[in-house]
Amino acid sequence: MPPDQPISRQPLYLEVAERVRQRIYRRQLVPGDWIDEKQLCENLQISRTPLREAIKVLHAEGLVELVPRRGAFIKKLETDGLRELFPVMANLEGLCARFAAQHGSAEDLAVLEGLHQQLETIAEEGDVDRYFEINHEFHTAVQNFARNRWLSRITADLRGVLRLARQHQLSLSGRLGNSLAEHREIMNALRQRDSVAAERAMHDHLMRQQQVLLEQDPEFLSLSTRCEDPEVTGVIPAATGLHETPNRKTTLSRG
Repeated sequence: MPPDQPISRQPLYLEVAERVRQRIYRRQLVPGDWIDEKQLCENLQISRTPLREAIKVLHAEGLVELVPRRGAFIKKLETDGLRELFPVMANLEGLCARFAAQHGSAEDLAVLEGLHQQLETIAEEGDVDRYFEINHEFHTAVQNFARNRWLSRITADLRGVLRLARQHQLSLSGRLGNSLAEHREIMNALRQRDSVAAERAMHDHLMRQQQVLLEQDPEFLSLSTRCEDPEVTGVIPAATGLHETPNRKTTLSRG
C-alpha cells in the first residue's frame, strides 16, 4: 500500500483571514472601519506579516479596501454597488439552478430537500440567523450541484461580497416568510427537473432581495451599528474615530 499523503496544515495568514472575515460577517467590524494593524496583531498575538497577507486575501474577496498611505478599511457597499452587483449575482445563481436541475443526481436532490426542510422549520421558529446559515448552505449546494467549476468559482467569490446585504435583508419586515415562499418555488422547479423554471425562480429570488434592501433600508451598510464583542479590537470605528479597548486576547494556533 502506498504511503498516505502528508496532512497539510492551513497557513497562519489564512486562519487570520477567516477570523477577520467572520467578524465582518457578524458586523463586529463594520463598513468604513480602519484596520489598526498594531492593535489587531496584539489582540491575535501574531506578527504583522500574516495579518498583511490576510488583508490581501480579504481585499481580493472584495471585503477590504486598500487606500494608499492610509491603510486598510472594511469596504462599504453603497446603493449603486447593490444595483450593480445583485443583477450579476442573480444571473449567476440562476445559471447554477439551471445546471443543477439538468445535472444534479437523485442524491443531490435529497441533500437540497433536507436543507429546504430545515428552512421550513427554522422560518416557523423565526430564527433569522439560523435561517441565513442554512440558506447559505442551500445556495452553495445548488452551486456545487451545477457541476461547473468556473461558474462555481465566480459565484462563490461574489457571494462573499454580497453576504452582508443578503443576511441583513432577511431581518426586514416580512422578508423571512417571503424568502421561504421563493425557496419553495425553486425546490418545486428542481424536483421537476425544469431547468428554465429553476433558473427563473432563482433569478427572481435574488432580485427580490435587492428590491427589499433598496426599498426598506438602502443605506444599512454605511451605518456604524456593530455587534460588540470583547475579542474585537484593532479597529477604529467609522463613526467615532476611537480605538476599541481590548478586553481579552485571542491566540491563533501556529500549528
